[in-house]
Amino acid sequence: MPTRSILSATFAIALKTATAFAVALPLLTATPTVATAQKGVSIVRDAEIEALVRDYARPILGAAGLSKSNIEIILVNDRRFNAFVAGRRIFINTGALLMAETPNEIIGVLAHEAGHIAGGHQERLREQLERAQTMAIVAGLLGVGAVVAGAASNSGELAQAGAGVAAGGGEFARRGLLGYQRTEEVTADRSAITYLNATGQSAKGMLKTFQRFQSALSLSGARVDPYQVSHPAPRDRIANLQTLAESSPYYNEKDSPTLQQRHDLMRAKIAVFTQGQAAASRLFRGERGGLAATYAEALSAYLFGNPRTAITKADALIKAQPKNPYFQELRADSLMKANRPAEAAEAYARAMKLDPVKSGTLQVGYGQALLATGKPDLVRKAVGELQKGLDRDRQNVAGYQYLAQAYGQLGDEASAELALAEGHYYSGNYQDAKIFAARSQMKFKRGSPGWVRAQDIINYRQTGKKKK
Repeated sequence: MPTRSILSATFAIALKTATAFAVALPLLTATPTVATAQKGVSIVRDAEIEALVRDYARPILGAAGLSKSNIEIILVNDRRFNAFVAGRRIFINTGALLMAETPNEIIGVLAHEAGHIAGGHQERLREQLERAQTMAIVAGLLGVGAVVAGAASNSGELAQAGAGVAAGGGEFARRGLLGYQRTEEVTADRSAITYLNATGQSAKGMLKTFQRFQSALSLSGARVDPYQVSHPAPRDRIANLQTLAESSPYYNEKDSPTLQQRHDLMRAKIAVFTQGQAAASRLFRGERGGLAATYAEALSAYLFGNPRTAITKADALIKAQPKNPYFQELRADSLMKANRPAEAAEAYARAMKLDPVKSGTLQVGYGQALLATGKPDLVRKAVGELQKGLDRDRQNVAGYQYLAQAYGQLGDEASAELALAEGHYYSGNYQDAKIFAARSQMKFKRGSPGWVRAQDIINYRQTGKKKK
């Protein structure tokens, strides 16, 4: 995870963030609102966590008929327990991954979000939004008409009534939309139960999630008008699902020990990287000496201690699980921090060999280590490895930064500037992407692949924006 696991705007700090397409809404929602979609959100990139969450989702997506729909799962650097969907993407907060004590809880969350996608809820919500806007406009026009009539007749009461119609029409439309959203949430909950049953998994994790929400709501002391929210109250969701969940023959099914261990390792990583060493110690209090606790100690040594200590602890982890690619990744990251890039490259290569999903993130790390050696032959090799990693993972923004550096060291300015353009493009910074694309295009031969790609970036127009 370390230097490449969570992206940042500078491409260099431990938590690597990139601009995304939406932000979180409360309690497992179908799609972001217009207001929130305009904001940025911190995205987590980590080969280990991404592989695990994809493994959680794969059978659920199959049961939902979405296995061939190219569904992406995006990790959001946010401490709240939340998830949402936008398009063909499922966003899930690191806070949810950290708080969930078992894989089953997260699998239930993913099943709910898959229900939104399979049910076409986003498309229908757009239709409802348009309908609500139309209703509000009509009500507003009727109100204005009444106000005008009141003014013409010198009737203050009629004018006030007209203003009430205008305001009331908008509120009626808003309540109708919220009611529709609550209905879709109930539908997604029931779909999730269906997918869990189809894959032989328990819905106990879903109930635990809603019980967590209910407990948090009770502790807050807040009074919530059920007609003013987009989701059913947690207690109502529990009541609606309890019988269905408990009647399933799989209700008491438990996650496999192997899956639970991977989940614990993931929680250790998130705790250390997002909340520090103390958080991980609290998380695994009473389990000192266990694999997850040892992993947390090794990660803490990497982030906050001596890299030599981190390497020693990584070696102990590798001895315990020689085929775990992410322990090799930690060793490689620690070697990079110790300024031993050639050895780090060897460790990344071992991680790549052990990685069953062939993560582009690990390959980018390998390329970064080769680049850091500064040796011309290895820098040239780094270009190839970075490009392969980016071919697998186009949105690995840090990879474009390293690729630009590699091309720069080799004296290829055109390709370096095109790599920077790509990085800005995939991070959503389209203005700078166009600037670098134009600069690179001036150096490429007209009609060459680089020239054509630069032109594609220059010609790009954001969806929903009018051409000037």
